[in-house]
Amino acid sequence: QVVLAESGGGLVQAGGSLRLSCAGSGFAFTIYGMGWFRQAPGKEREFVASIDWTGFGTNYADSVKGRFTISKDNAQNTGYLQMNSLKPEDTAVYYCAVKEFGVGSRGFKTWGQGTQVTVSS
Repeated sequence: QVVLAESGGGLVQAGGSLRLSCAGSGFAFTIYGMGWFRQAPGKEREFVASIDWTGFGTNYADSVKGRFTISKDNAQNTGYLQMNSLKPEDTAVYYCAVKEFGVGSRGFKTWGQGTQVTVSS
């Protein structure tokens, strides 16, 4: 059974940084692509970033380009989202998702429970 567990969320001031983690079990990150998505109150879930199963291809939403970095550590079976220069509009519940041999930002099959990120102004 593929299970994901996000961690690393919290409260941070604008301009600060957080690193989200997505620990996987029941599968090998080696052959899985990963994505991060977020959902703010009253809004639809939106794409944030993705990394291909090879680890070589990444995609970012325009709103986070240059501030967020997605990565995965196959040895630790964990994915990450490094978030710098955080803004109040980044406040949301952040979800990781994975797909076997995933490429690009669509088609993710398994989702975590989410972690809250709150950025104060």
